[in-house]
Amino acid sequence: MTNHGNSPMGHGRPVVRRRIPEGAEVRVAELYWDAFGRKLGPALNPPETAREFIAAHLHHDRGVAALIDGEVVGVAGYQLGGRALTGGGARDVLSTYGTLRGLPRLMLLALLSRTPAAHELVMDGIAVSPVHRGRGIGSLLLTEVAALAAGHGCRRIRLDVIDVNPRARALYERHGFAAARTERTPYLRDLMGFSAVTTMYRPITVADSREER
Repeated sequence: MTNHGNSPMGHGRPVVRRRIPEGAEVRVAELYWDAFGRKLGPALNPPETAREFIAAHLHHDRGVAALIDGEVVGVAGYQLGGRALTGGGARDVLSTYGTLRGLPRLMLLALLSRTPAAHELVMDGIAVSPVHRGRGIGSLLLTEVAALAAGHGCRRIRLDVIDVNPRARALYERHGFAAARTERTPYLRDLMGFSAVTTMYRPITVADSREER
């Protein structure tokens, strides 16, 4: 775990923690929905139900959180060992939305699912509070995820970025991610708000291993 900055949390400096703090589930769900609600909306709407679903099924040990004055202001979710930050299986979806409305939602969620390859950590993305953007929190989260991946013996990090989020792609590129392929999905524009998904990779380096220590 890395504690970035020499000032205590009370001075307004972000502190990065591995694991989502207990009691922060609703806050993390709000941040996550603010960042990814456009993409997840068709599968999890209405928003209030979606946020409740995300909060109820979080895997705390699959997230890195940035806190300022004890409040979570940013989160990076990742998938490793068959578990991701956002949980909830088919039974949970059907229980929440009902069978008739739940089945098509499961199909949409399946379109968004990704399985890590061997020695690979898959990121679910980064969500930062709008009022704290521009303070380098996304960079802190990415640095911590890379160190975490190194500690787990991973050789690379993989993520997907949609075409309507150029700001996120620029952040990833600044941190060593390179585009590998782009899948055109024009049939999803009206349904999910994007028409292309680019897969990006970043190799784990010796510097990441030093950060882990």
